[in-house]
Amino acid sequence: MRAIVATQPGAPEVLSWEEVPDPVPGPGEVLVRVSACAVNRADLLQRQGFYPPPPGAPEWLGLECSGEIVAVGQGVTSRHPGESVCCLLSGGGYADYAAVPVGQAMDIPEGIDVVTAAALPEVACTVWSNLVMVAGLQRGEWLLVHGGGSGIGTMAIQVARMLGARVAVTAGSEQKLAECERLGAEVLINYRDADFVDVVREVTGGRGTDVILDNMGAAYLMRNVDALARNGRIVVIGMQGGVKAEFDLGVLLRRNGTVHATSLRSRPESEKAEICAQVQRHVWPWISAGLVRPVVDRVLPVTEAVRAHRDLEEGSVTGKIVLAVAP
Repeated sequence: MRAIVATQPGAPEVLSWEEVPDPVPGPGEVLVRVSACAVNRADLLQRQGFYPPPPGAPEWLGLECSGEIVAVGQGVTSRHPGESVCCLLSGGGYADYAAVPVGQAMDIPEGIDVVTAAALPEVACTVWSNLVMVAGLQRGEWLLVHGGGSGIGTMAIQVARMLGARVAVTAGSEQKLAECERLGAEVLINYRDADFVDVVREVTGGRGTDVILDNMGAAYLMRNVDALARNGRIVVIGMQGGVKAEFDLGVLLRRNGTVHATSLRSRPESEKAEICAQVQRHVWPWISAGLVRPVVDRVLPVTEAVRAHRDLEEGSVTGKIVLAVAP
């Protein structure tokens, strides 16, 4: 089969559509003929040599895909050839076929086509696992989302609103902030000309925000603590702003706050399966009812992965880029 591989660490131009070994579904896995996959910032890091796949995962890129099951491995009885699914992966989505643990192959929500469905697994599972399973976001609480215009950000806004929370976001352009507002964000902060700590403190009457979903890591750690309400929770899911920081632990102690750092890709299969099950149970009905929607900025052929990576790096994307693989 063919897949997008990084011939060496580097710029988008190192990506190439090449022949690779065909995947074979092992025990507890299904084999999916890929219709589409989606681009994530983790793919950019892997391409640059900073985020290698976990042991046993394919070397080629891709953390999610959609398509049709064409074969099942030993012991699989809950899925059958011919079923359409969207899948959470540890790698290998930019390809003709992908072998997927059966617990990470999810039904496609009613009303969503198979190509658009490729934009759902990573964002839905990341958002649900972190906002609900880790942070315990509650009705009436404030959520601050950094990178509100990203795939994860656009999904986080919608899920939080369905949970009854109030949402503030940061983003770097008025176009992205406008989309965040359409999705339900109340407080729109352009980080290029406003300090999010000051804005959050002002709109909450000095109280601060209850939960922060952070993709920046080190660069925002102390400022996030400053923006936190008493008993607030910070969930770090990205390191775009670096990996090492120094902050005043005393401030966190006085606010009785917590800092969580999570990675979806490195979780055990059993945890991923539980996350996928909860997403199907809770988020998919919202999508089928039109209350939550995947935000897809553009669909490109998988052979244009170089362009897709370049576009995402330039910051011109709102929501997700999907790569169409099979016609």
